[in-house]
Order: sequence, then C-alpha cells, then structure tokens
Amino acid sequence: MKRVAILISGGGSNMVKLVEDMTGDHPARPVLVASNDREAGGLGKAAAMGVPTAAVDHRPFKGDREAFETALRQHIDASEPDILCLAGFMRILTPSFIRAYEGRMLNIHPSLLPKYKGLHTHQRALDASDTEAGCTVHEVTAELDDGPILGQARVPVQPGDDADTLAARVLTQEHRLYPAVLRRFAAGDRGRIDLG
Repeated sequence: MKRVAILISGGGSNMVKLVEDMTGDHPARPVLVASNDREAGGLGKAAAMGVPTAAVDHRPFKGDREAFETALRQHIDASEPDILCLAGFMRILTPSFIRAYEGRMLNIHPSLLPKYKGLHTHQRALDASDTEAGCTVHEVTAELDDGPILGQARVPVQPGDDADTLAARVLTQEHRLYPAVLRRFAAGDRGRIDLG
C-alpha cells in the first residue's frame, strides 16, 4: 500500500477528492495533509476525514524558501510518503526540494499544459480566444509547471464565459482527473489518461 502526502494552501477541494478516492481497492492511503497556511480550510476537512495534518506558515521565513522547506520536510518525511501530491499548493518549490521527491511528486495545473504555465490560466485562455480549456496532472520537475504529463481533461469554452465560470467547469474536471491519475500512478502505471 502506497503512502500519500498532500500539500495544500487553501480550501483543499482536490485534496478532499483524492482522500475520498483512497479507500477500498485503491493502492494508496493518505498519511498527511500539510499546508503553508495554518488557516487553510482544507486542514479542518482533512482532520474531519481522519487524515493527520501539519502546517508550516511560510511568512516568518521572509523569503528564505530553503528554511521554510526544511521545516515543511520534517513533517513530510516523518509521514514516510511514497507519493507527494501538490493540490493547490501555492508556493514555488526549490530545486533541492523537488530533487528530494523527484519521480514521486504530482501536481495538478488548471490549463492544458504546455499552455499557460503559472497563474491566471483561465483568463489567458479566454484572452487567446481558445475554444477549449482544461487541466493537467503532471510529474513535478524543477521547471515550473513542466514535467511528464500523466493526464489531461478538456472543457469547451462557452460563449459568454468569464474566468470564474470557466474555472468552475475546469475544477469539476480536476476533481475527476486527479484521483484517476493518482490511482494509476500508485499502482505503478504512468500511462496517460485523457478525459473529454
């Protein structure tokens, strides 16, 4: 049984879907939900589902990312995860942190990578008059929002969409895609999943 740690920064809706899926015949179980914000709504949700939680506030580290990551890694490593899932974790990670978990760290990004790395992905898709948007689950590498793509879900852009309406429809697909990719990844299958 694979052990999964999940990093969040906010409400943790993707984390909740991952944890809900890790039951029964699933090849993994959640062992930790950690955040860079003690007030993150997802921490309470994880605790209510019986998952151990931890929080390391990034603010006192004042730009010393490596010191922040060292403190965070103490919690992560104590839970002995086989897989680390970033689920709305809004901190840029240093190469040394990524190297420590390379090959076993996943992220979900709200665009059809390689399009629109970084922030404001939905508005950028609208500004480009794209006919479809979506989300991507990928392995994390030192390059931001890069790394081998493990799955994508596509969402048509509707007439009259704004960034919020598009984001809401993409999020629905994120909640389908990330659990499906994690289930396969935990079973040793790195084949790509594509959802319509």
